[in-house]
Amino acid sequence: MATTTPVESSTMPRAGGGSFAARRRRTGWFMAAPTIVAILVLGIFPLLYSLALSFQRRDLQHPNEDQFLGLGNYATALADARFWDSMFNTVLLVVGGVTLQFILGLGLALVVVDELRGKRFIIPLLMLPVMMVPVVVALGWRLLWDSQFGAINHILSFILRRDIDITWLTNKWTALFAILVTDVWQWTPFMFLILLAGLSSLNPELYEAAALDGAGWWQELREITLPGLAPVIAVAIIFRALDAFKVFDQIFMLTQGQPGTSTETISWYIYQVGYKFFSMGYAAAISYLLVIFLTVAAMIYAALFLREERS
Repeated sequence: MATTTPVESSTMPRAGGGSFAARRRRTGWFMAAPTIVAILVLGIFPLLYSLALSFQRRDLQHPNEDQFLGLGNYATALADARFWDSMFNTVLLVVGGVTLQFILGLGLALVVVDELRGKRFIIPLLMLPVMMVPVVVALGWRLLWDSQFGAINHILSFILRRDIDITWLTNKWTALFAILVTDVWQWTPFMFLILLAGLSSLNPELYEAAALDGAGWWQELREITLPGLAPVIAVAIIFRALDAFKVFDQIFMLTQGQPGTSTETISWYIYQVGYKFFSMGYAAAISYLLVIFLTVAAMIYAALFLREERS
């Protein structure tokens, strides 16, 4: 008498719904359907809609004058001096901010990774800035940068033994410096935490062997620590740089692009074009130019990193 194996029984058709594998697939699709629909509605549809919008003239103040412009919005943006000025400010803040965050984060990680008294209390304290809402951080620092009542001028006056009355937020370069310091204060703990995790995973035997060979602290850093952390550093920098390009909260709370438009970043400029001047098509085009720029920059960065890894 023939017997049915477990594999055969699991794939045999059954009354009212086919095989077990087919019913399991249908159940899986049924369970995943709400998530798929949410992604399509909340992610892909706005992406495609904004892409179509970038080829149109869409002015909310004149809704009857909509028309298809093709690449007209993109050509206008590339010839827009204000667009390039905001890109320059953004790149300046990103390069300066991420560089300082990496240096400070690595320094803190090198100190904390060793046996340090109070380590379990120091790490949570260092992580407080990154856990705060960016708007709250910017508002707090705005009070510190105040030229009349802010603590920064008073501290500088105490250190230099003379009255310091710098109007930090009314000059382009001092305002950009204030934005940079605020951003570095908040996001250095992010870099610190990633680098600390990377340092904790390095093989301590490498340092023991280097110490036996008479290697100093700088040689260990250059020959062991930095090469060992290279993948972690690459990921931390790319993540932080892409996020820093979206800087908006600090601009909104500290300067709102002033004086004039000298401290505008690209995110603030897009906000102004779309929600102050109501030129939605042009704002969408600028947004896609930013996406293209970041994609190309990320691809170049990844290609250089992979080439260094292979060599």
